[in-house]
Amino acid sequence: MASIDISAIRKSYGHFPVLHGIDLTIRDGEFIVLVGPSGCGKSTLLRMIAGLEEVTSGEISIEGRRVNDLAPKDRDIAMVFQSYALYPHMTVADNMSYSLRLRKTKKERIAEIVASASSKLGLDALLQRRPKALSGGQRQRVAMGRAIVRQPKAFLFDEPLSNLDARLREQMRAEIKKLHKELGATSIYVTHDQIEAMTLADRIVAMHGGVVQQVGAPLDLYDRPANLFVAGFIGSPGMNFLNGHYVVEKGAAAVRFANGTQIAVEPRARLGHESIVTLGIRPEHVVISPTGAIEAGVDLVEPTGFGIIMHLSLHGLPFKIFTLDRSAMNTTGAVKVDFPMNRLHLFDAEGQRIN
Repeated sequence: MASIDISAIRKSYGHFPVLHGIDLTIRDGEFIVLVGPSGCGKSTLLRMIAGLEEVTSGEISIEGRRVNDLAPKDRDIAMVFQSYALYPHMTVADNMSYSLRLRKTKKERIAEIVASASSKLGLDALLQRRPKALSGGQRQRVAMGRAIVRQPKAFLFDEPLSNLDARLREQMRAEIKKLHKELGATSIYVTHDQIEAMTLADRIVAMHGGVVQQVGAPLDLYDRPANLFVAGFIGSPGMNFLNGHYVVEKGAAAVRFANGTQIAVEPRARLGHESIVTLGIRPEHVVISPTGAIEAGVDLVEPTGFGIIMHLSLHGLPFKIFTLDRSAMNTTGAVKVDFPMNRLHLFDAEGQRIN
């Protein structure tokens, strides 16, 4: 396997910039997930690593070797596409062994490698079928098997699960994670699904507008988001945001909202009195309590099976609560809540985290 270094990478289509100077080092054997909304540049970056898109400026190195001008076949990487990209006229075994046959690998060795990969992926009974006789999940396993048999330096995954239903996505996530543990392969995985990112990644690279917003372990992004974009994108349901002013009275700090309500916060040294801020709190961190300091109106209650999402209003300011307490389903009118100080996040007028 190999490390991958991305330095000052930019990509433009004509006069339209897509990537704005990406710097990233991927360690040998690491599982990196590029996550962000559609159009953020994550797939473009992946295709540049693969050699399927030209680099406008900057440098990409694999195992210390600059690869900007190398053809995809010479980079020793394998890519798994969203569309599977299987040859419809070939059997599963032939699809998996195609790259080995192109390399003139001996038949005995091909059989050995394909058997090993098919065993890992549960494809032994399907080797003589053609793609049209397979389910979506089985086709994705074949696409992964085709990548595995090449024994490349790195695996690239371009939204491989987006065509599958929710149950299959969950199953395939587990299989991909298990496979990565077995192979110890350097992997770069692109998705717009933050749950995939949280469950699969050693580190997440959150992207927006062609710029890396934050890089870190999944729980780092969840617990300490660098800005409003990361805070809102990571986590489901998404973080609540309430806009107000940071005030300090008699040594105590709070965020005051336009309706006059205040929520106590820990002091922030770099904020002045009446600074514009956004207060953030995750729905699962708001506490329902009979002695809660804040009373909010109940607008809507959504049972999810696993828990309850409550849509509340704080004198015109909407926010959500996620709770496992099923008794909340019958709540109407108003409810008392607390915003624990150690669960609050503050962001400045530019949307950057205030530590």
